[in-house]
Amino acid sequence: MNKDIKIFEEAAKLISGVTAKTELIFSSFLSEQNNAKVYLKPENMQYTGSYKLRGAYYKISTMSEEERQRGLITASAGNHAQGVAYAAKEFGVKATVVMPTTTPLIKVNRTKSYGAEVILHGDIYDDACSYAHKLAAEQNMTFVHPFNDIDVATGQGSVGVEILSELPEADVLIVPVGGGGLAAGVATYAKLKKPEIRVIAVEPEGAACLKESLSAGTPVTLAHVSTIADGTAVKTIGDKLFCTLRENIDEVISVPDRDIIVAFLDMVENHKMIAENSGLLSVAALRHIDLDGRKVVCVLSGGNMDVITMSSVIQQGLVMRDRIFTVSVQLPDKPGELVLVSEIIAKNNGNVIKLEHNQFVSINRNAAVELQITIEAFGTAHKNEIIKALKEAGLSAAEVCVRL
Repeated sequence: MNKDIKIFEEAAKLISGVTAKTELIFSSFLSEQNNAKVYLKPENMQYTGSYKLRGAYYKISTMSEEERQRGLITASAGNHAQGVAYAAKEFGVKATVVMPTTTPLIKVNRTKSYGAEVILHGDIYDDACSYAHKLAAEQNMTFVHPFNDIDVATGQGSVGVEILSELPEADVLIVPVGGGGLAAGVATYAKLKKPEIRVIAVEPEGAACLKESLSAGTPVTLAHVSTIADGTAVKTIGDKLFCTLRENIDEVISVPDRDIIVAFLDMVENHKMIAENSGLLSVAALRHIDLDGRKVVCVLSGGNMDVITMSSVIQQGLVMRDRIFTVSVQLPDKPGELVLVSEIIAKNNGNVIKLEHNQFVSINRNAAVELQITIEAFGTAHKNEIIKALKEAGLSAAEVCVRL
């Protein structure tokens, strides 16, 4: 990858004409939680909802007029799609985008809103990408790769330019990684500008293609990917970027989906901000790093999340934090028993949100029926207080999994 620092800075200047200014946000909450001074780079607030506009616009700016007029085509799980569509509109050229059939509806609709033609194909990005290459060859269109392209990665490096311009004293940069474009661009610039800075790449455990490739010493293709972080659900790291990543990334961390869910709740409750699952990888990684009071910047790479996914993540997060739980209580099938249970829960400030009454748990209904109660609580300690109160009342209370 290009090692001329001026090219990154010139790219950042060019891109600034079409991008939103995403100034750093200091997070007192994350700082206290992680013994560090944590700043957020909110690319989720970018015009297209992610950093991808940067690389797409810069790439198109380097093309010849003939290449642009042939029409652009790309493949994307959503964010690069919007970046290409928006940039193509700015340049006045046609764009076609192939997206996986699993792409959230909000990303599909927004890509169309910028004037691009959208084709849904395949279950994951890799399937969509293969089909996009096929169409490019058949229709003589110019392919714009979402990450495995030096110009695209250079454009993404403008994120690093802005961070170190605003916070030159930053000690650590934490960057999400899927195919590697953002991480390669940011890491290369950061090491050129400030060699002692620590750059950490973060990927989901269910799509840890960079970690696997570094272990093998060469790009490898995962047999399958499975993660809620759809924007980074990539089987193969960009081969054109692999050497750059190996040279400039100090550490690669893979995080489980459950940590992403917790990060989502933290972001919503403490910053009133929506970031998509892939965009939260940097925040999810904080608990896995010894930061020791350093100044840290977490790149929130995107915020394009549909409300159905959002609802699911919030629900799972509340369950994981014991703010929603279900208890199974066995009690005689006679009048007044349900009132007794309700009074105990109310007395302990629990909020009942769902009841299921099973009269067929026992052959002898008079001996026992099962009552499953889904309750809203303040957290683990409060949950335990409610369960303890039910047991002390002589009820057989056993916690069961939540089924909402």
